[in-house]
Amino acid sequence: FPPSLQVFPSQDPLDRADFNAVEYINALFPTEQSLANIDEVVNKIRLKIRRLDDNIRTVVRGQTNVGQDGRQALEEAQKAIQQLFGKIKDIKDKAEKSEQMVKEITRDIKQLDHAKRHLTTSITTLNHLHMLAGGVDSLEAMTRRRQYGEVANLLQGVVNVLEHFNKYMGIPQIRQLSERVKAAQNELGQQILADFEEAFPSQGTKRTGGPSNVLRDACLVANVLDPRIKQEIIKKFIKQHLSEYLVLFQENQDVAWLDKIDRRYAWIKRQLVDYEEKYGRMFPPEWCMTERIAVEFCHVTRAELAKIMRTRAKEIEVKLLLFAIQRTTNFEGLLAKRFSGCTLADGTMKKPEVPPPSTNPFLEDETGTETDEIAIEKSDMDKPKKPKVPDNPFHGIVSKCFEPHLYVYIESQDKNLGELIDRFVADFKAQGPPKPNVDEGGAVLPSCADLFVYYKKCMVQCSQLSTGEPMIALTTIFQKYLREYAWKILSGNLPKTTSSSGGLTITSLLKEKEGSEVAKFTLEELCLICSILSTAEYCLATTQQLEEKLKEKVDASLVERINLTGEMDTFSIVISNSIQLLVQDLDAACDPALTAMSKMQWQNVEHVGDQSPYVTSVILHIKQNVPIIRDNLASTRKYFTQFCIKFANSFIPKFINHLFKCKPISMVGAEQLLLDTHSLKMVLLDLPSIGSQVVRKAPASYTKIVVKGMTRAEMILKVVMAPHEPPVVFVDNYIKLLADCSTDTFQKILDMKGLKRSEQSSMLDLFRLRLPAPPPGGDGTGSLSLSAPTPEQESSRIRKLEKLIKKRL
Repeated sequence: FPPSLQVFPSQDPLDRADFNAVEYINALFPTEQSLANIDEVVNKIRLKIRRLDDNIRTVVRGQTNVGQDGRQALEEAQKAIQQLFGKIKDIKDKAEKSEQMVKEITRDIKQLDHAKRHLTTSITTLNHLHMLAGGVDSLEAMTRRRQYGEVANLLQGVVNVLEHFNKYMGIPQIRQLSERVKAAQNELGQQILADFEEAFPSQGTKRTGGPSNVLRDACLVANVLDPRIKQEIIKKFIKQHLSEYLVLFQENQDVAWLDKIDRRYAWIKRQLVDYEEKYGRMFPPEWCMTERIAVEFCHVTRAELAKIMRTRAKEIEVKLLLFAIQRTTNFEGLLAKRFSGCTLADGTMKKPEVPPPSTNPFLEDETGTETDEIAIEKSDMDKPKKPKVPDNPFHGIVSKCFEPHLYVYIESQDKNLGELIDRFVADFKAQGPPKPNVDEGGAVLPSCADLFVYYKKCMVQCSQLSTGEPMIALTTIFQKYLREYAWKILSGNLPKTTSSSGGLTITSLLKEKEGSEVAKFTLEELCLICSILSTAEYCLATTQQLEEKLKEKVDASLVERINLTGEMDTFSIVISNSIQLLVQDLDAACDPALTAMSKMQWQNVEHVGDQSPYVTSVILHIKQNVPIIRDNLASTRKYFTQFCIKFANSFIPKFINHLFKCKPISMVGAEQLLLDTHSLKMVLLDLPSIGSQVVRKAPASYTKIVVKGMTRAEMILKVVMAPHEPPVVFVDNYIKLLADCSTDTFQKILDMKGLKRSEQSSMLDLFRLRLPAPPPGGDGTGSLSLSAPTPEQESSRIRKLEKLIKKRL
C-alpha cells in the first residue's frame, strides 16, 4: 500500500494504487439499462471533484505560514530549557551548602558517640579482666583445696570470659592469664585422675575407695575439662570394675567354656545392680555409665569367647554351639530393652545391620498344626506385611564371635538333610507308590512337605545366628538336597518303560474284545507319575518362594549370590519327563492299532461300514488313560493341557505316516479311511473332557493343533479319492488341497492310488511343471504356502461326504 493509504485508510476504488478506469466504469454501469442514469452519475463525480479542489485549496493556503510559526516555537522552547538549567544549578548549589552545614553541626555529636562506645567497651573489658584475674586466683586456690563443686561452676565461667580476650592475646598480661588458666585446667585434670586412682586403684581386686561427694563434683569438673580426661576416668573405672570378671572367667577356668556361658551373663547382671546401688549417683546421668559397663563387658566377652573357641574348636558341638548362641542372643535382647545404645558410637563396635522384616511364612511362629507348618502356600504371599520390628542396636555385639564356627552347624544340617533324603528313599521303597485316589486328584508326596518344613526350621534358625556367609553356605546345602530330592525321590521313582514283546496281528485286532488289551502302565503307575508330576510342580513353586525368602533374610551385599534357578530347572525337567512318560504310554498303546490299520487290505474293502476296529481300539485306550490322568492332575490343569498337546503332536503325525503306508487303496477303502479319520478327529477334539461328567471347552491352542493335523489327513484321503484323469486337474487339485510342494508327499499319494511306475513318472513331471514359482527370497524347497480351505469349509465337505456314505450304505 502507498504511504497515504497507511496513514489514511480508504475503501474508495479511486484511492487504490492499481485503479483501473475500465473496471470502475463497468462497475458503475454493469448493464445497458444502467446507462439511463449516466447523467446522475456524472453529476455526482463532478460534485466530488469540486469538493476535492476546495479541500486542496484550503490545505495549501493553511501551509503558507507554517515554517515561520515552527521556527518561532523552537526558539521559545530553547529559551525555556536554558531557564530550567539555571534553576537546577541554583538548587544543587543550595543543597551542597546545606549538607556542609549539617556536617559541621553533627561533627561534635559523632565524636561524642565514638567516645561513648569506646568508653563502654573499655569498662566491659576491664570488668571481664577483673573477673578473669579474680577467677584465676580463686580457681587456683580452690584447686589446691579440692573444692570441686565450686570449681565446676567457676571454671566454666572463667573459660567463657577468656573467650572475650582471644583478640587481645598479643598483650603480655592477657597471655599470662590465659596460660595460668590452661595450667589450672591441666592441674585439675591430673589431680582428678589421681583422686580416682586413689579411690579405685587399678592394682588388686579389692576396692579400697568408694563413692564420695568429692568424686561426684570431680566428675562435674571433668565435663568442663578436655574430653580426654572424661574418657580416661571412664576407661579406668570400667577396667577396674571388670577386673574381677577377667580373673573369674580366665581361659583355663571351667566356667569359661560355652556350657556355662549363663554364668557370664548372670555375673554382669549382678555387677550392674551393684553399680546402680553404690555408684549410680556418683557419675552424671549423661555419661550413661551403666550402659558403658555393659558394652565393655560385651566387647571383652566377645574377645574372650573367640579366643577360647579358637583354642578348643574341636570340642564345639552343634547342641553346645546353639545353646551358647541362644543364651547370648537372649542377653543381647535384654540389653536392647534396658539401654538405648547411645554409647555404641563411642567405641569400635559399629551398629550391626539388622535384616529387614519379611512376609516369609517360613519365619512365622510354629504355633499352628502340622498342616499350618507345611511349606509356603501362595495364599501366604498375599497376606499383608508384618510391621517392621524395631532394630536391636546390640544385635551381634557378642554373638558375632560365633559366626566363624557356624560351619559346625552347617555341617550338621548337611548330615541331617542327607539322612532325611535317605529316609525318604527307604520309606518310599517300604510303603510303595501312593494309592490311587481319583476323587482327590494327584496327591503331593508327603516327603515333599517334610523337606520344606525342615528347610523352614533351618532358615529361621540360621537367620537368627547370622545373615552373612553362613546363610550362603546353608543355601548351598539347600540346593544340593533339592537336586537330590528331584533325582532320587522324583525321577528315581518314575516307572521305567519296557519294549513291548510282539505286536497285534490283523486277525487278533479284529477279534479282540473291548477291554482285552491292557495299557503298558498300570493304574497305580499312572497315578504315581501324576503324583510325581504334582510334587515336582509344588517343589518348583515352593523353591521359587524359598529363593525370595532367602534373599530377604541375607545381607544386602550377598543377595546376588542367592540363586536357585538351577534347582527350579531340575524340577521343570522332572515335570517334562513325567508328561513325556504319560504321552509315550498312551502313544505306545495306540501303536498296534495303527500298525494294524497300515496292514489291512484297503483295496479289497467292498462297502463302507461303521468305524474300523483299529479306531475302536485307539478310542478304548484313550478312554482308559485320559480320565485317570485328568483326574490325577486336577490341581495342575496347565500340565494336563500340555499332556494333551504333546499327545496330539505325537499321535497325529504318526497317524499320517501310517496312513501313507495304506496302499493301494480303492475308492471304497478311501471312503472308509476318511470316515475313520473323522471319527478319530472328533475323539481327539473331545480328548480333554472325554469320560468326564463336566464338559469343558478344550483349550484353543490344543484345538488348533488337532484341527490342523487331522484336516491334513482328511485332505490326503480326499486327494486319493479324486480321479487321476485328466492328470492336470488331479495335480492342480492336489496343490490346492494339500498346499505341499514336496515331491515325496506327492509320490506317496500316487503309491496310495496304486498307479504304475510309468504313470507315476509322467505325473511327477507334470507336478513339477505345475508348481507355482517360489516367493522371492525363499529357497523353494519347503512346503508351498497356498491358501488352503478353512476348517469350516472342510467340515462342511466332510458332512456332505458322510451323507453320501450313509446313502450308499
